Amino acid sequence: MEYAVAVERYLAAAGLGDGSRRVYRIALDTWAWALAGRPAPGGQGRRRAAPPVLPLALLDDPRAADRLRAALARRALEAEPRTVRRELSALRAALTWWRERGWLAGALLADDGLAGPALPPVGPTALTGEQARAVLALPAALRDQVCWHLVYESGAPVERLLALDVADLDATARHGRGRAAELAWGAGTARLLPLLLVSRAGGPLFLTDRRAPAGVPARDRCPLTGRGRLSYRRAAELFAAATRELDPAGRGWTLRQLRLAGAGERGPAPS
Repeated sequence: MEYAVAVERYLAAAGLGDGSRRVYRIALDTWAWALAGRPAPGGQGRRRAAPPVLPLALLDDPRAADRLRAALARRALEAEPRTVRRELSALRAALTWWRERGWLAGALLADDGLAGPALPPVGPTALTGEQARAVLALPAALRDQVCWHLVYESGAPVERLLALDVADLDATARHGRGRAAELAWGAGTARLLPLLLVSRAGGPLFLTDRRAPAGVPARDRCPLTGRGRLSYRRAAELFAAATRELDPAGRGWTLRQLRLAGAGERGPAPS
């Protein structure tokens, strides 16, 4: 059986919602690149690229565990621990389902199979003040600079900030309005935000680099440019890539670590 066919049969039987099914498919497609002995595309390319065509039986090959372990180690350098664990969990669930149907014979995920490298703790550690200042001084796109300053200065959850619309902000008064009335920020965001809002009358505050695909709801698309709302996954990837050289571990830091750094200076952050 072809690997991609096995993936679709598993997803069809898993009872997942549309969003979860899409996330699982991306994760399982990524492991296909590892089985083929090829690195998976990075960033947005990982979600759009067609995975290599290969037989499911490659998972029974003695070399499969080593290839998947190597891919897992690379992935642990690119993504947050929670993301890596979720992608490994998707593979484990699919392998179990395929074995139950007799499509695979091996015990790839047994104790002597694919265990994966030790991953960092799930709980994020706050950046130090010096590290946070180094992050905020990085050369980056205006959108990313505003996002990072707002995360650091407001203390609001990252997902909440990415859900903001232009109409939710009063840039002059340095606080939100309406559903975001309790949101406030400091001088760094106040300096950069007006530049981001030039000629912006509405739509999502943080936008993707490309036009949104057909079918994206109007509320998640800029009415002027047609670009979509920036997702948490993409914002996290950009931040990790930008901070990789600053991180002694070489992985890059997370937006939650930046938020915690700001919270340490302000006191408890908003929930």
